[in-house]
Amino acid sequence: MAAALTATLTFAVTTLTTGVAATGAQAATTAAKSPSATMGFGCAHPLQAGQVHCFGEMRAHRTSSGRLAPLTTGSPTSVGYVPSDLRSAYHLGGTSGGGRTVAIVDAQDDPNAESDLAAYRKAYGLPACTTANGCFHKVNQDGQASPMPTADYGWAEEISLDLDMVSATCPDCHIQLVEANSPTTDDLGKAEDTAAATPGVVSISNSWGGSEDNTILAADSHFNHPGIAITASSGDSGYGVLWPASSQYVTAVGGTSLKQASNSRGWSETAWGSTTGTSGAGSGCSAYEPKPSWQKDAGCAKRTVADVSAVADPNTGVAVYDTYNSCGTGALCDTLLSLGINQGADGWLQVGGTSAASPIIASVYALAGNTAAVKYGSYPYAHTSALNDVTSGSNGVCGGSYLCTAGPGYDGPTGLGTPNGTGAF
Repeated sequence: MAAALTATLTFAVTTLTTGVAATGAQAATTAAKSPSATMGFGCAHPLQAGQVHCFGEMRAHRTSSGRLAPLTTGSPTSVGYVPSDLRSAYHLGGTSGGGRTVAIVDAQDDPNAESDLAAYRKAYGLPACTTANGCFHKVNQDGQASPMPTADYGWAEEISLDLDMVSATCPDCHIQLVEANSPTTDDLGKAEDTAAATPGVVSISNSWGGSEDNTILAADSHFNHPGIAITASSGDSGYGVLWPASSQYVTAVGGTSLKQASNSRGWSETAWGSTTGTSGAGSGCSAYEPKPSWQKDAGCAKRTVADVSAVADPNTGVAVYDTYNSCGTGALCDTLLSLGINQGADGWLQVGGTSAASPIIASVYALAGNTAAVKYGSYPYAHTSALNDVTSGSNGVCGGSYLCTAGPGYDGPTGLGTPNGTGAF
């Protein structure tokens, strides 16, 4: 029995690791040519009314039983885009955050947040960012170091993604992680206010959201922090509007598929999504939020989502390191995770979702250093020449409208475009 189990597990590990690409950019490009299945993090499905969910997506596969499970095997150079890829794609070379602080607001606790962050940064030669050297701070929704919320495998994956994207985009930024007690709008709102009140914070990223309803205008106050750039992911379910991305006080961040290209930029982007609307960056016309004065599109009388965008397609996704799981470490645990039997991750993953795009844009705001003068999401609208216009792709069906179809200038899935340096932020 033991020998048979060992042989089975060895075969499974070998099968799952076959065909891994050699470098970060090559891995994402190869995946784009042969898209795999994707699956949301474990926090993707709210349990009850009033809860929100995170927008992280990972590359996945179908097990022999038909179960959808994550591709959990990889290395720093075999899964997804790496920091040098992202800084190249968005023309961020030579920029510095000057020690400014990017805050991340998520729900639940990631017990391995600091150690996983250290492993990611070490793998790519980024400077250490620790509690000890004053670069990294993790607090609860009240701004205290303890007690921390209950840990959660899915939200831990989201937290790892967020921390790694800040590190990749702005290696010398400080990072403040604020963990809400639960994925409710009340607790996350308290965490948002805590992040905004933290000295040194210039931008806040929110990679979560939920459906609009008649309570969102009252909850908007948690995002009304002038002088701090607040970003929010537009969602991963294709055409349709989610909050807080629809809030008039945030920069709504859509998503793209990012690929290497033989053009002067070296990269190309399309709107992330499909005409079926089953996945892709969220977009559309809010049913509740008033239209900000800087939005001039004529097809929506209220707030339009999104404003700007960055890479989000899991099949052209980013490398992330996360080790919080329900089975420990080693080959057996990796196999159990890859079979979908246990929860969490144990190392390097290729992930995406607009959860990746939001912390990237929050970090570009920090690199730009203009947030004291930024009025909510208005700055990119006055500086469109410093953006890469994304002109093709769709995230669903909306009668061919710009609300779900990318084209020259403004469109819903990608907004005004993606960063071309820091000039639009």
